[in-house]
Amino acid sequence: MSAAVIVFPGSNCDRDCKVAIERSTGETVDMVWHQETELPSGLDLIVLPGGFSYGDYLRCGAMAALSPVMQAVKQAADKGVAVVGICNGFQILCEAGMLPGALLKNAGLKYVCKPISLTVANGQTRFTAGYQGQREVVMTQGNGDGNYFCDAETLARLEGEGQVVFRYVDNPNGSVDDIAGIQNARGNVLGLMPHPDRSFEEELGSADGATLFRSVFAAA
Repeated sequence: MSAAVIVFPGSNCDRDCKVAIERSTGETVDMVWHQETELPSGLDLIVLPGGFSYGDYLRCGAMAALSPVMQAVKQAADKGVAVVGICNGFQILCEAGMLPGALLKNAGLKYVCKPISLTVANGQTRFTAGYQGQREVVMTQGNGDGNYFCDAETLARLEGEGQVVFRYVDNPNGSVDDIAGIQNARGNVLGLMPHPDRSFEEELGSADGATLFRSVFAAA
């Protein structure tokens, strides 16, 4: 089993993701530069990391969504490979059309950086099955544009089809319906604003993020 972390100009959590996955699962992680047009073969997980890709110019994630490697990411997702977008990676997935909705400026117009309590809204996904009924988890948040928004029709579909995966216990961004993370209809693409890569060992304040990575490989 193996994983790849995509590195964009301005990514700053790419190495965090590599270390988190390796220490959580023991699996191999390749770093893939955004200008590549192919991904390593046999991947079980692709991660789009947090950071400030392209300096967050235009809109957060908008320029990264057009990077050459994203065509390969989309093709892999179409084949069922698990894709996780964390923070800026979530923004990229939305800009690339791989997840619905958009991430707006936080409601308080302030950068939020602190441990965040979440509820596992759907424990039956390939990303959350390892929590085994654990209803509340803790991960670290770090964003200024984490206010998830979608129209009423999209929201009804997300809620009705179990695509909301994580919710905030105390919503720090103003996200609609306290949404912290969603998956696509197929269930293999996850976007979330909190960082599992900053919450994978107890020394970091929580090891709950490690369970997410382990869940993906267990499902694979």
